Amino acid sequence: MTFPMITLPVPETALYNHTLPVVESWLQSLGCQQDRNNLNLWYVKRPGWEAEISMEVEDVRVRYINAVAGNKDVYRSFPYSLSRKDIEDAIFIGP
Repeated sequence: MTFPMITLPVPETALYNHTLPVVESWLQSLGCQQDRNNLNLWYVKRPGWEAEISMEVEDVRVRYINAVAGNKDVYRSFPYSLSRKDIEDAIFIGP
């Protein structure tokens, strides 16, 4: 899916002040792929880790897949009241 070029608010803006198209454009710009069947789910793969990002009603949830010994997943959640920069930094540093 291709998204039109969208201007993002300043990084310190709380994520709840972003429109859905802006959030989708932001995730796409970070290399995330949207699940075609579950549009609230996004996937990202980086060297050394991969994750599922879920845009829920109350927060952004991240599941780092096979992140720890024994192929166990690591889960984190972040409220939309955090800034886009803080959420990005927290998610993309990895598990």
